[in-house]
Amino acid sequence: MTDLNDRPAPTSEGQKLSELLVRVGQARDRSAFRELFDHFAPRIRAFLIQRRVVPATADDLTQDVMLAIWRRASSFDPARAAASTWIYTIARNQHIDLYRKDQRASRMDEEDPSLQPVPPPAADDLCEQADAADSVGSALEELSADQRQVVELAFTAGLTHSEIAERLELPLGTVKSRIRLALGKLKTSLGELV
Repeated sequence: MTDLNDRPAPTSEGQKLSELLVRVGQARDRSAFRELFDHFAPRIRAFLIQRRVVPATADDLTQDVMLAIWRRASSFDPARAAASTWIYTIARNQHIDLYRKDQRASRMDEEDPSLQPVPPPAADDLCEQADAADSVGSALEELSADQRQVVELAFTAGLTHSEIAERLELPLGTVKSRIRLALGKLKTSLGELV
C-alpha cells in the first residue's frame, strides 16, 4: 500500500511552463520550445490584436517574440518571475518597439532637403545641353565608320575594349588604336566641350 505522501505533488501549469522555459534556456530543448510555442503563440497573437495591432503585423510580431524567447531563454530566472510574465513582457516590449519605430517613420521631416525632388534644369542649361549634344553628334559624323563604330560600342553600349574586339572580330590593338584616334579627333572638333 502506498502512502499519500509518497506521490509526487501535481505541478501547476505555471510551474510546468517555467520548467519548459528553463529546459530551453539550459539545453536548447526543441520539444520544450515546441510546447511553449504551441501554448503561447496563439495567446501572444490575441494579446497583440487586443492592443490594436493589425492581424498580419500581429503574426509577424508573434514570430519575433517567439524567436526572442528562444534566444533569451537562458536569461529566464524562475525565482524572479513566472514564465508567462517573462514572455508577455517580451511581447509588450516588442510591441512598444514597433510602435515607436512606426511613430518615427510617420514624423519624417517633409522639408528635409534629401527628400525634396531635384529641381528641373534651368532653360539656359537645357539649351547648352542641346547645343552640346548637337556638337557631339556632328563630331561623331566626321569620324570614319570604323572609328564611330568602336566609339559607340565603347561609350553607348558600355563594352570593354576586349568585348569590342571579340564582337567585331578584330585584334585588340586595332580596337584600342581606333578609339584613341577617334577620341583625338573628337577632342579637336569639340574643343572646350571635351
